[in-house]
Amino acid sequence: MITPPVIAIDHVSHFFGKGRLRKQVLFEICIDIHPGEVVIMSGPSGSGKTTLLTLIGALRSTQVGSLQVLGQQLKDARTSDLEQVRRYIGYIFQAHNLLHSLTARQNVQMSLDLHREISPAVAYQRSVDILTEVGLAEWVNYYPHELSGGQKQRVAIARALVSRPKIVLADEPTASLDKQSGRDVVELMQRLAKQQGCTILMVTHDTRVLDVADRLIHMEDGRLSSLDPDSLVAYSP
Repeated sequence: MITPPVIAIDHVSHFFGKGRLRKQVLFEICIDIHPGEVVIMSGPSGSGKTTLLTLIGALRSTQVGSLQVLGQQLKDARTSDLEQVRRYIGYIFQAHNLLHSLTARQNVQMSLDLHREISPAVAYQRSVDILTEVGLAEWVNYYPHELSGGQKQRVAIARALVSRPKIVLADEPTASLDKQSGRDVVELMQRLAKQQGCTILMVTHDTRVLDVADRLIHMEDGRLSSLDPDSLVAYSP
């Protein structure tokens, strides 16, 4: 039995602006991504990678084409349906986006607020447990300004994974990290996601981590193409 894709994109195009200022930034994107896959998307700045990521994450409206995530058609979807999809997606951003007034544990636990079926006591324990998994057991009550860049990114990973999402979308998660920290957080993200059985779609310029991917795709000038798996060898650190 063939498992249906968790992300199914069929001839999606996207435009910014209106009238004479209207500019096409994505051109008939087609791709299927399956459960448990680790897919890395590379490409130059301004090529449309982040735009595609935000469409998949239901953070931006789909304008043209078909975009299904977890079986839900996002084009023309109701706000309530988009919110439901977001509940099953974990987001990891380049800039951490941690709230400085909250501890590491509180930042992680905030991700569970959408899940009303989870009691405060369970949410608390799951937040502590996932921070322990990412190597921050002794830092759960520290604030972001007391953490290193690598530790902040580990908190961001914990926040993305604590709700046990079906999809993780990561936008340049190693951009602000040194070589070893970057490698550590990507391997950590891969390991925890595999344990939870979720799919990862990661945007990165970091050629040092491309070998963790099951599949490489490339975005340039708003057009998506696949890279031969053998090309992973050429990119290996």
